[in-house]
Amino acid sequence: MTWLITGGAGYIGAHVVRSMTGSGERVVVLDDLSTGIAERLPADVPLVRGSVFDRAVLDHVLARHDVTGVVHLAAKKQVGESVEKPLLYYRENVAGLTVLLEAVVAAGVRRFLFSSSAAVYGVPDVELITEDAPCVPINPYGETKLAGEWLVRATGRAHGLSTGCLRYFNVAGAATPELSDTGVFNVIPMFFDRLTRGEAPRIFGDDYPTPDGTCVRDYIHVADLADAHLALARRLAGPGIGDLTVNIGRGEGVSVRELADVVGEVSGLDRKPEVRPRRPGDAARAVASAARASEELGWAPRQGVREMVESAWEGWCLHHPEARGD
Repeated sequence: MTWLITGGAGYIGAHVVRSMTGSGERVVVLDDLSTGIAERLPADVPLVRGSVFDRAVLDHVLARHDVTGVVHLAAKKQVGESVEKPLLYYRENVAGLTVLLEAVVAAGVRRFLFSSSAAVYGVPDVELITEDAPCVPINPYGETKLAGEWLVRATGRAHGLSTGCLRYFNVAGAATPELSDTGVFNVIPMFFDRLTRGEAPRIFGDDYPTPDGTCVRDYIHVADLADAHLALARRLAGPGIGDLTVNIGRGEGVSVRELADVVGEVSGLDRKPEVRPRRPGDAARAVASAARASEELGWAPRQGVREMVESAWEGWCLHHPEARGD
């Protein structure tokens, strides 16, 4: 089999490429490099620079590389930006997916793995979020991911594709420093950024109904997430799969204050967090049930929060040598 990985030069995408090629899968990457970095990819992995909106490029790459399955990661993914620019997010995340699926159907590709998000759930008030929980997204990003799931499943039913949707929880860490997240949009790099500048990390709200008053989240190491993609891809390659939707998390909650403590210990830049007012839409607790991933994929996370923070810090220091005073 040959898998086309869209967005494969991105932070998560490069880890998926590493996991799949390391296990003997053939892959080709399509990435417009708007946020991806070509140097993240192994030298022997073909990289096609292009967009999922370019039907001619899609038709060419699917035919030339005899693609038999697609892992679709390319998307806009910042919640705040989606609120400010909903038209951009619907265009990139839904219209772009439509063009890609049209090309997939025309090429006779029969396996499609969609990168989704726990943002589809909104703010459910439950101890563990199962895949059967109601999906009530509260921002355009989550809406586009849910609409993408609907579109993928409908296409699968109509055209005989085996489809899978992975709902990521909070992704962190790096397999190697070179593959680390270079953005400052998620909580761990946001903590690093402020500490490196001599400022206190920020916690938004400390009056939630949780043990220490701060929000509780489920964090998953990006290398474990990448292995989940491999597991689902191989499951889709087998017989008898219509559609499979799976949460990818550890099933364990970590509070924002606990996370700040680990970041301080690992970085050696231990400053008391600054508490700011709550942000609209933040759930008190959002922790995955990981039972289906274990049962259906035989997958389980191997790395904990400290490993995530340590590996993220190594990557941060690679790109920000001033963080260690170098």
